[in-house]
Amino acid sequence: MTGLPWDQRIARVLVRPLVATPVTPNHLTFVTLIMALAGAGFFAIGTPETANWGAGLFVLARFLDHFDGELARQKGLSSRFGYYFDYVTGGLSYGALFMCMGIGLRHGTLDQWALALGVAGLASAIISMFINLGIDKRHAVIGKETPRDSVGYPGFAGFELEDGIYLLAPITWFGYLTPFFAAAGIGAAVYTLWSLWTLTRLHRPTSSR
Repeated sequence: MTGLPWDQRIARVLVRPLVATPVTPNHLTFVTLIMALAGAGFFAIGTPETANWGAGLFVLARFLDHFDGELARQKGLSSRFGYYFDYVTGGLSYGALFMCMGIGLRHGTLDQWALALGVAGLASAIISMFINLGIDKRHAVIGKETPRDSVGYPGFAGFELEDGIYLLAPITWFGYLTPFFAAAGIGAAVYTLWSLWTLTRLHRPTSSR
């Protein structure tokens, strides 16, 4: 996708008041990690009320995840630790979400399949994290992006595939969490395969592409 996605454009504006403060990108990354893990934890309790709170908190955390990168750009800050910390935060957040949703939904219509989907989603999130790190590294080698930039997601008209997580809140609030979880578990596996295919293509010799 060409151009910035809408959520990143919004983050670019909202983060400006923090530029003149002692707040660092790593501070924001840590806050979003805690928020995401807390939101995921609410799902594990397994009640509609806690799921509603968890959905709202997790979606907010994923939106705020764009703030650390924008703050780093506007402050002119960049670090190897921050780069990896951001990736680990994303992987742990999504992995925890899948696992906790599986735990919370295991007594519903999915029964033990909920746990299986949770484990599959957790594995997909962690594996995708390492694959995307490899894609980033390969892009830097062949000169397609700077080391600070992270791998992009397929998207259209200012929206990325990753933006589908924003639907988690309204879908949960309207009582459709179970089908969403089943679809998301399958989608996470498909995304992992897509990422692996992308990495494989990048490792091909230039002459063969």
